[in-house]
Amino acid sequence: MKPRAIGSRLRQNLQRYPAVALVGPRQCGKTTLAQSMGGQYFDLEDEADVLKLDLRWDQLIEGRDLVVLDEAQSHPPVFKRMRSAIDQRRRAVGRFLVLGSVSPALMREVSESLAGRLGLVELTPFFLDEVGTEALDALWLHGGFPDGGILGTDAMPGWQRNYLALLAQRDLPAWGLPSKPQMTERLFKMLAVANGTPWNASAIGQSLGLNYQTVNSYMDYLEGAFLLRRLQPFHANVRKRLVKSPKIYWRDSGLLHALSGISTMDALLSQPWVGASWEGFVIQQALSRLNASGVDCTPYHLRTSDQYEIDLLLDFGAERWACEIKLTADPKADDLAHLNKVADLIGAKRRILVSRTLNPMEAGTCASLNLPGFLARLADTMKGARKKG
Repeated sequence: MKPRAIGSRLRQNLQRYPAVALVGPRQCGKTTLAQSMGGQYFDLEDEADVLKLDLRWDQLIEGRDLVVLDEAQSHPPVFKRMRSAIDQRRRAVGRFLVLGSVSPALMREVSESLAGRLGLVELTPFFLDEVGTEALDALWLHGGFPDGGILGTDAMPGWQRNYLALLAQRDLPAWGLPSKPQMTERLFKMLAVANGTPWNASAIGQSLGLNYQTVNSYMDYLEGAFLLRRLQPFHANVRKRLVKSPKIYWRDSGLLHALSGISTMDALLSQPWVGASWEGFVIQQALSRLNASGVDCTPYHLRTSDQYEIDLLLDFGAERWACEIKLTADPKADDLAHLNKVADLIGAKRRILVSRTLNPMEAGTCASLNLPGFLARLADTMKGARKKG
């Protein structure tokens, strides 16, 4: 098993809470990680395991073993039983590990039955720190799902297409998405075209014959399944008119590329939208790194009506980082100068130009970095924050 960066954070939560929910997209490695924690494992999509859990419940809650409940949203009664067991021994920690792909049913049960009793940890597909910098291009092309090709198989693009088809035909309808699979798959393809652009539900709806309210409700499900991200606009009191629409990105670049018929680096680099793919990939890598460390940070984008733009604005509360993302090995001084002008508008402390440069440079709070250097700078800052805390 390849080590996962979130593992230490998961263990910390198990030492702090009676129950922990490990959430994330299907097939991202939740089960493998959970089983590495030891304990008793039950797959609640398997009727035989549901029966075993029922018959052994009293014995399990009296013991000291961790009880791992996979796809817990498939068996809602277990949440009330967990709440009762936790309340009987409230000081005992690390008793239950609940796994699930986020759905309205799961989050409703968590909020209603286990509020105050449960820690929440999100597992993403593999990111760069976990696979190594030498695999950067492979990770960008294939995405981070363990079975999608990043671990050395030739699964792409068939695995990604099958993954999305299964979501459209089985999982999303089971979670409550009121859309026929054919409509969902059409929506996937349209959202691939829209990757990296301001969200326009009306335009998408017109193409699908749906109103914008329906499209927005569908997007809620796709975000809940960890497929898409709506990067919200930053609102600030500046002397410029701000674009108020979120930007949408596919969270896994491999899914985006498979939907677009791309399976090689040469084909990817020849696409007119390759810059948007790189931008979304860098954003996902940064947010995966922050998530694994448990750092509180709210991501935004910023764009003014006269084309001043920050691709990724990281708001840590005490300070802000302004990050511009360029698909080039030769970033220009003008790029960093432009970034500084926009960063001044919102008082960003750090200004980072992220590219494919082989000659990273830093001067004070400004830096021109490649992706590994950017993630290393994030890691250094997070270590400093933990020491202060």
